[in-house]
Amino acid sequence: MNAQELTGRVRSHVLDNNALQFTAEKETAEAFFAMRAAASAAGFDLIPYSAFRDFNSQARIWNLKYSGQRQLYDPDGQPLNRDALESSELIHCILNWSALPGGSRHHWGTDIDVIDGSVTDKGYQVKLLPDEYNQDGVFHEMNCWLNENLDQYGFFRPYAEYQGGVCAEPWHISYMPVSGQALVDLKLEMIRDAIQESSLLGKELVLERLPTIFEKYILNISK
Repeated sequence: MNAQELTGRVRSHVLDNNALQFTAEKETAEAFFAMRAAASAAGFDLIPYSAFRDFNSQARIWNLKYSGQRQLYDPDGQPLNRDALESSELIHCILNWSALPGGSRHHWGTDIDVIDGSVTDKGYQVKLLPDEYNQDGVFHEMNCWLNENLDQYGFFRPYAEYQGGVCAEPWHISYMPVSGQALVDLKLEMIRDAIQESSLLGKELVLERLPTIFEKYILNISK
């Protein structure tokens, strides 16, 4: 992938999959459909709740959280009061659960947030919080199946556990054969360039702290 692809500013490296209405990198999609077939045989309806997101989509999420229009959560998934946070605290609280635009793994088309469609009805509001995947959670059984089968299809969880950066995200899976190289190829200056050209809220403070953000929230993954 080139710099534009790695930072989500173009979509030349991804394809739309109309059957499940998601967009992903070609090899990733093929591996996902193979894993989805196996999951179906085991009684699960593996659904890509979110896959490729471009820079602008990620920036919208960021700006909604920065402005207080979308809820913030602490590392335990408990709601936070945005108005009680200093600007520097606010940035890191957003990064607990939402990647920095330009630095999101979802830009690569290799990372997918998954749910089990067999246990949700039309009225269920997916939260993508740990309690849905923990014991007694609605997606717990699917989560256990993924634990045993992910690696057979080339996937892993980059945020399997909290390591001082992004909070644990059991729903987030990544296709290692492609995302591994993407992480190697992604450089801090690529992200800086993307952010400088954007209308990201808190941009100046983000740019000031970008080296720390890069190390703590982008390179810091479970392996």
